Amino acid sequence: MVVGESGQGKSTLINSLFLTDLYSSEYPGPSMRIKKTVKVETTRVLIKENGVTLNLTVVDTPGFGDAVDNSDCWQPLIGHIETKFEDYLNAESRVDRTRVADNRVHCCLYFIAPSGHGLKPLDIEFMKRLHDKVNILPLIAKADTMTPEECKRFKKQILKEIQEHKIKLYEFPECEDEEENRLNRKLKERVPFAVVGSNTVLEINGRRVRGRQYPWGVAEVENIDHCDFTVLRDMLIRTHMQDLKDVTNNVHYENYRSKKLSMVTSTSTGGPKPPTKSPLQQMEEEKTEHVLKMKKMEKEMEDVFKMKVQEKKQKLKDSEADLGRRHETMKKKLESEYHDLDERQREYEKEKADFEAHQAALLEDRKPDKNTDKKKKAKTLF
Repeated sequence: MVVGESGQGKSTLINSLFLTDLYSSEYPGPSMRIKKTVKVETTRVLIKENGVTLNLTVVDTPGFGDAVDNSDCWQPLIGHIETKFEDYLNAESRVDRTRVADNRVHCCLYFIAPSGHGLKPLDIEFMKRLHDKVNILPLIAKADTMTPEECKRFKKQILKEIQEHKIKLYEFPECEDEEENRLNRKLKERVPFAVVGSNTVLEINGRRVRGRQYPWGVAEVENIDHCDFTVLRDMLIRTHMQDLKDVTNNVHYENYRSKKLSMVTSTSTGGPKPPTKSPLQQMEEEKTEHVLKMKKMEKEMEDVFKMKVQEKKQKLKDSEADLGRRHETMKKKLESEYHDLDERQREYEKEKADFEAHQAALLEDRKPDKNTDKKKKAKTLF
């Protein structure tokens, strides 16, 4: 989820992070659309690189912080996050849980305007409202508008105010591996990340780089000395993607699930009333009810299975009987054809024998008589 006021480069940064174009002329970025109220818009993109497929879902929040009165402008965002939690909880409660689609929001990139004067009241209130529902990563937008010294002072001021208001950001995990701990400490030192987004490729001293051209020089997007873009990208995609998902599942989702399961509604009055039982007792009763329900469903499934097995057996018997009848029919047909062929063969043999006898008789008739020839020769001599 990307959150921030219009014109802070949210769409450009997302396009730069994933080297794609999430927005087209038909579907422009949030800053190009005029919105009177805060809305939540979801864009799904399938990214493939080096045989690795990434299903990316980006949640835009056009209209956030753009109104004169921004009271409760975070409510649509909270509603969207909790709706995804609710969908996941319902999917987990089904009998078939082999395909549970995880559409929960695992990370929220909050863009802070590069004013150099600390956080706005809206920034503080938003992070306080959402820090127990999603992993928040604060970003200093358009960091190339500040000098390195100004950026460092601005980071210190932001962290100071976050600590004063007890806002919980995403905590980098503690690992047993010293190398990973060193990496996490370096990442933690760069929070909030100062980022620059650009998809423009420039030619600098024979090198092709992505960046922004200014009269004083070039701000390179992928240069760690210029901004924290590469650090953020590696953290989101390579090193901490799974940890973000684990924290969402084990902390934020479990908190939501516990609150959801501990709620008791009144069936007599039709309205909610305070819980009259302890959460553990409620969970135990719900567990017992769920076990009974599962046993009932299991029995029904067994009955259906037995019925289907009987139907299948009957179908197999009918099929076997039909095959037997067809076999007998084919056998009789073949025997009849064999008998006909045998009769025809005998008739052929008989006709052949008669023909040969007739031919032999004709040959005998055509042979000359030897006595007749002798008489003819004697007459000729005299």
